[in-house]
Amino acid sequence: MVDPTTARRITDAVDAAFERQLDFTAELVRHPSLRAAEASAQDLMAAEFAARGFEVDRWALDEETLSTHEGYGPTTVAFEDLTNVVGTYTAPAGKGRSLILNGHIDVVPTGPEETWRHSPWDAVIEDGWLYGRGSGDMKAGLVTNLFAFDALRAAGLTPTADICFQSVVEEECTGNGSLAALQRGYTADAVVIPEPEENMLVRANVGVIWFRVRVAGKPTHVREMSSGFNAIDAAYRVMAELRELEAEWNSHRGEHRYFEDLEHPINLNIGMISGGDWPSSVPAWCEFDARIALYPGVSADAAWQEIVCRLRSTSSGADVSAERTGFFAEGYVLEEGSEAEAALADAHREVFGSALQSFTTPGYLDGRVFALYGGVPALVYGPVSRNIHGFDECVEIESVRRVTKTIALFIAQWCGVEEDS
Repeated sequence: MVDPTTARRITDAVDAAFERQLDFTAELVRHPSLRAAEASAQDLMAAEFAARGFEVDRWALDEETLSTHEGYGPTTVAFEDLTNVVGTYTAPAGKGRSLILNGHIDVVPTGPEETWRHSPWDAVIEDGWLYGRGSGDMKAGLVTNLFAFDALRAAGLTPTADICFQSVVEEECTGNGSLAALQRGYTADAVVIPEPEENMLVRANVGVIWFRVRVAGKPTHVREMSSGFNAIDAAYRVMAELRELEAEWNSHRGEHRYFEDLEHPINLNIGMISGGDWPSSVPAWCEFDARIALYPGVSADAAWQEIVCRLRSTSSGADVSAERTGFFAEGYVLEEGSEAEAALADAHREVFGSALQSFTTPGYLDGRVFALYGGVPALVYGPVSRNIHGFDECVEIESVRRVTKTIALFIAQWCGVEEDS
């Protein structure tokens, strides 16, 4: 553990810079880093890395390289628009345990902006919360990584191990951003990802598959409806059969460690739908995009084959086909008892005055990239948020302050620090 005097110096340094940290978080929120439009936000992150003297690496994701990896998810946008930024701090001492501080810059669409209390890009602070799309998921976390490091330097301390700061894309749809960083050779003795996790540590999370289903129909004029085949009506019957598959998978939750007590860990979401060409024509086609979860230990290939089999045997009477459109990701479990978790628990207790709690989430996290394919303990731990992916997304400011202190103390314990000469 970090001695109490040093710990106080570090946490005081977080407090001293916290207004500046909030200002920078708000500035980052004001950059609408939607999918394939993250460039301006990545410019900002690259400039911050460079200002701290980090070695900056910026590159576009490469489809040929990524598609060879088992953890790759099909990407439906141009790869030249998908850019990662990594800043590397190289420790002068060259000892201690190395660390990756990872976060994603991409955000999901806002939905109808008139439904928000404030513009999703205005970064309004109100009643102890910072509002805006991406404020919680997860720009506050990205900034936390930087300012936790800054607190050590402001306290007159130099980390004694290398630290890699990653600002990645594609977390919300494929996970290919973190996967690309791993393929590029970035690895460490531990990784911290400050996703909005209610001041807790994620113990396990599901895998995810995205797919598009196309249902074919037979068009006719509505005056002769009985001679046609309505693809939209049939699509709803196909959805109902996928719901049956969802229920089957949920019924097996007792067979999967850490998921036994979750009421509904496997969630199927029909996220988009379109079909037909004319109100007075029986529709010849309908497509819908879906997301479904899978348990850790279940291969994405096996889950996909079960989905395809269900679609082939549908009783809708329609010609049904499906393709993968994004996530093809397996879940993972953070095994208990690692030194990294113990160090985070010590830091959390110092700041919060209570034991670090862990939980299981039915959502996707990039921790799976490091845990499954890099053999790196992945600590997903971050601040309290509300309404992520919804209207009026926001992050609790005091929680951000405390999480920043916790990560700063973790860096000091995990990487080691020396007094500046």
